[in-house]
Amino acid sequence: MAAPQTKADPNAARLAAIRLPEGGVWASEARSAALGRLTAMGLPRRRDEYWRWTDAAALNAAEAAPAATFDPRERPPFDSVDRLKVVFVDGVFDPAASDDLSGAGIEIGRLAEAGERDIHWARHLYGRLEAAGQTPVARPFAALNTATATDGVLIRATGTAARPVALIYLRRSETSDAVLHHVVRVEPGASVTVLESGPAAARLNKVMEVDVAEGGAFHHVRVQGRDHERRAVTHLFARVGKAATFKSFTLTKNGRLTRNEAVIDIAGDGAVAHIAGACVGDGDFHHDDTVFVTHGAVGCESRQVFKKVLRAGATGVFQGKILVKPGAQQTDGYQLSQSLLLDEASQFLAKPELEIYADDVKCSHGSTSGAIDETALFYLRSRGVPAAEATDLLVLAFLAEALDEVEDEALRDEIRGRLDGWLARHRK
Repeated sequence: MAAPQTKADPNAARLAAIRLPEGGVWASEARSAALGRLTAMGLPRRRDEYWRWTDAAALNAAEAAPAATFDPRERPPFDSVDRLKVVFVDGVFDPAASDDLSGAGIEIGRLAEAGERDIHWARHLYGRLEAAGQTPVARPFAALNTATATDGVLIRATGTAARPVALIYLRRSETSDAVLHHVVRVEPGASVTVLESGPAAARLNKVMEVDVAEGGAFHHVRVQGRDHERRAVTHLFARVGKAATFKSFTLTKNGRLTRNEAVIDIAGDGAVAHIAGACVGDGDFHHDDTVFVTHGAVGCESRQVFKKVLRAGATGVFQGKILVKPGAQQTDGYQLSQSLLLDEASQFLAKPELEIYADDVKCSHGSTSGAIDETALFYLRSRGVPAAEATDLLVLAFLAEALDEVEDEALRDEIRGRLDGWLARHRK
């Protein structure tokens, strides 16, 4: 009698196939430690609490599923902004398309080069914030990234950066499978703005670790979009020091599967951390924001503002948590997640959480899901505004609170223009 055959586990097979890149001492140690974390936790499955609403099968697969590329019908994001351009094509740095990686108040290097050395300032950060962010919620794709990434940028702000740093992700291959890892260190009193844009790859796994020292400021504006068939999982790990500022905003348009995770540790007294996002999608569009903000110091402020506009069967997910540790008095924590469902086929799945161990705090959260305000729509129609245009105006009004989190007025106008263009192209 033949022995019963057991079904092969594709996740286990993928883990077994991982081979760590060669590098210097610090990079090799960080990669080995990350692989150990990943092996212990395994790749995510639907039975995992924070993955029950997002199917990770396409992200777990041994190879990226093909994703068609499209010619953009609008100018590249931030094209009118004076910025320092760092270009990646299918996840590989393109020196010919990039600017000179130097500027006032800033130092920029590449992981591919620094990782070969035994000594580099990034050795104190690479994989450190990611490792800390694995507790209490496991983030396997971040550990996979730290273990296998060979390219990315290492940005050190030593003063006020003269220009924003623009990370531009281009795509040529329909099967590109990119893994990028960025590290940003903002020294005391320094400041930098980082912009991100482009489809990047058929499948993208990206990690950004940001350490903002005392009195420093980090501003981040990201546009994800264009190629609809792409899939991406991104992680943003941040540690915010005393009286420091961290602000991040993401606009997502299109994309079959996008999972954006953010883990923010507010570690210094008087620090401020804001994270926000707006997304618009229809059809086979799945967008997941998973956020964890920890207050571990006195007199700090955090804001989470996420708005999603969904139609034609699109799905939006928000999983957000504020943790206030003992002793983190005078905390001001605010969390808002809202969706606008433009038809009955779309859905919004939300899991807002507060966990508070201090008694002198001001924390709130709200989560709503609804349709277009018929009274407001009637008002606009009665004044001669066509139905489709009236709907778009109400959509933009709904998203405004998230867009207001972008401090720079020019960048905010850029985002608003992107949204207006997307709505016009998808107008029915």
